[in-house]
Amino acid sequence: MSYLIISFSHKNTDIEMREKLAFGSDEVKDRFLRAILSNEVTKEAVLLSTCNRVEIITRSLNIKLSAKHIIETLASYSSLDYDVLYERADIYDNDGAVHHLFSVASALDSLVLGETQIVGQLKDAFRFAQAREHCGTKITRIMTYAFKCAANVRTATSLGTGSVSVASTAVAKAKSIIKDTKGVKALVIGAGEMSELTIKHLISSGFDVILTSRDISKARNLAKTFDVQIDVQPYENLSNLLSEVPVMITATSAPYPIITEENTSYTLFSRYWFDIAVPRDIDDISMAGLNIYSVDDLQDIVNENMSLRAEQAKTAYSIVSKMSAEFFDWLKTLDIEPIVKDLYTKGDDVIDKKVKNAIKKGFIRSEDEENIRKLCQTILTEYLHKPSKQLKDISKNMECDIVIGTIQNMFGNKEDEDFSDKYKCEHLIKNLK
Repeated sequence: MSYLIISFSHKNTDIEMREKLAFGSDEVKDRFLRAILSNEVTKEAVLLSTCNRVEIITRSLNIKLSAKHIIETLASYSSLDYDVLYERADIYDNDGAVHHLFSVASALDSLVLGETQIVGQLKDAFRFAQAREHCGTKITRIMTYAFKCAANVRTATSLGTGSVSVASTAVAKAKSIIKDTKGVKALVIGAGEMSELTIKHLISSGFDVILTSRDISKARNLAKTFDVQIDVQPYENLSNLLSEVPVMITATSAPYPIITEENTSYTLFSRYWFDIAVPRDIDDISMAGLNIYSVDDLQDIVNENMSLRAEQAKTAYSIVSKMSAEFFDWLKTLDIEPIVKDLYTKGDDVIDKKVKNAIKKGFIRSEDEENIRKLCQTILTEYLHKPSKQLKDISKNMECDIVIGTIQNMFGNKEDEDFSDKYKCEHLIKNLK
């Protein structure tokens, strides 16, 4: 059994490709997970899809076959060529997969280093897979440890403070352009979590916020959660709002652009639009005085963010590395414990069989049965005490898997025997063809 992660992010794809890879609805996510689990070597899966990344987190009995099938399925879903996806994909196996997942959960792999939304998005993805029975014990173990690692990073560093999200970065960029934000109106389109974050940062930066959404009741409810006045406008007024407001940030879940040349008119003043949605909300529009920024265009602030947080990142990465090693040590102890328990169980079975046989043949009296059992169990415990301790010590060594396999074979208790013989894990990275 190996952990396998196939990753597409801002590091290896542009926004056009991420738009095609994005998963919109729960139904689409569910179908994709079912499709990749139809392969007999991919046993568990979680799908994380955000504006900046798609992570396919799995437990695999064969890295090569699983990865090939997953990328083929993704190619079919996205209408992208298999070879293109294969060349772009970052494929992580076992140690690399654990380290990558822990880095993602700790926001060390994010566009904005230390952004606080990713761990929540990962938890939502995990709950989704759990609810639909797409993942089980093995994925639960790695996810639990990943969330523990993220918590440790937040506690030990200050990476979770300051401008640490795409929304806050967009607002920071707008503020750097506008300079004096007092009395300046900023339009927010959408009433979801990203819009909520955007409004918070706009308010703290001194903007007057206007909010619009197709779901006007949801927009009104969102506006009520803030202490300051939020001007909620009907979505039908979008075209007028776009021609009246200098700053606009859009973050809807629409599968197609909602802002096009048709609903965009020329103005005498400069406008600054920030599209932090994937797929993008703003179509390709070329117009004098109109400045459009997508997620990838915020890289200058991201780079500044990176330099300011470099020292904190070193501490965070050391935590990730330490906890990745601890995770594998913990997994090995979990493999040892059933073996130790099985040794005692088999010993008890032998005692039970032999005592009953001795009573039946008249070697011992039935009234002495309890005392003889206690004596035999004491002997068994003393006999197995040192081997049990040595097994637990061996779990920390490189020879652990060999020893476990040998003992399982000796006592006839080898799990996944058919699969381990048929699909020996080759631990290959980028050698799927």
